[in-house]
Amino acid sequence: MYRVLVTGGAGFIGSNFVRYALQKHDDWQITVLDKLTYAGRKENLQDLQGDPRFSFVQGDVADMTLVDRLAGQVDAIINFAAESHVDRSLLDAGEFINTDVYGAYVLMEAAKRRSLHRVIQISTDEVYGSVETGSSVETDRLNPRNPYSASKAGGELMARAYFESFGVPVIVTRASNNFGPYHYPEKIIPLFITNAIDDLPLPLYGDGMQVRDWLYVLDHCSAIDLILEKGQPGEVYNIGAGNERTNRELTGLILKLLGKPESLIRYVTDRPGHDRRYSLDSGKIGALGWRPAYQFEQALAGTVRWYRDNEWWWRPIKSGAYAEYYKQQYGSRLRG
Repeated sequence: MYRVLVTGGAGFIGSNFVRYALQKHDDWQITVLDKLTYAGRKENLQDLQGDPRFSFVQGDVADMTLVDRLAGQVDAIINFAAESHVDRSLLDAGEFINTDVYGAYVLMEAAKRRSLHRVIQISTDEVYGSVETGSSVETDRLNPRNPYSASKAGGELMARAYFESFGVPVIVTRASNNFGPYHYPEKIIPLFITNAIDDLPLPLYGDGMQVRDWLYVLDHCSAIDLILEKGQPGEVYNIGAGNERTNRELTGLILKLLGKPESLIRYVTDRPGHDRRYSLDSGKIGALGWRPAYQFEQALAGTVRWYRDNEWWWRPIKSGAYAEYYKQQYGSRLRG
């Protein structure tokens, strides 16, 4: 039995990975550690309750005693635990530092004392900063431009330092923007889908011409699975799907899939430090044999369908504390 600790496993990407891994690997035993802050939800894992290969521990990745105990019970750790929304980092960076940097330190300290097969530190393409031309390769310098991406850069640099200093078998992944089921509706795709379903305005930053490379979450999961098996400790791997779209183009696709008018679009003042474009060169993981399996338009259509069919999941979120955050973030800019 291969035992894996998945931190942040009740969040968007983490929960999708846990589900993916248990379906693919009969011999895996997965323990999820999650603090269950606003974006980490037990509902994301409710279909796994009763699977004897799955267990859940509510707790903080920054809790040294708890993490050390759990690290002693597993063969590998995959760290998805993170505060992950740029807009929220602009309002309060402290929690990002605590989870994304200090949490990574706590995990590495625990891993240093164990004989683990692998530790995977999940990072983001945003650590490269805005890329005007070409595509980022793993050896490019990091240039984070907001507190979120800076905290992710700090976490991965801490992890890589523990490889260099102590031989902890760390691998860092930097993925492009993910989308798919169970995505908390503060990010552009789930926000715009759920707003459009209710004929609410879609707040599009600036001129809407920011470019992102969209990666379906299950393609991300398959890449992590492969890296866990074939990746080399101490290395960094980009994970991108080559699906570059402007935010304006993406918005139009969502509206078309839902049969909604473009009059729902509201252009709002751009956020500070908004990177214009991200683009990844994924040749390094491609050399390991990974290719995305999902075509972008079909995966987006499936994602729209999931939110349309699973209102039980997102309506309670948007009617609770999230509503106050949304009002604070967009309210004054959407009037008129």
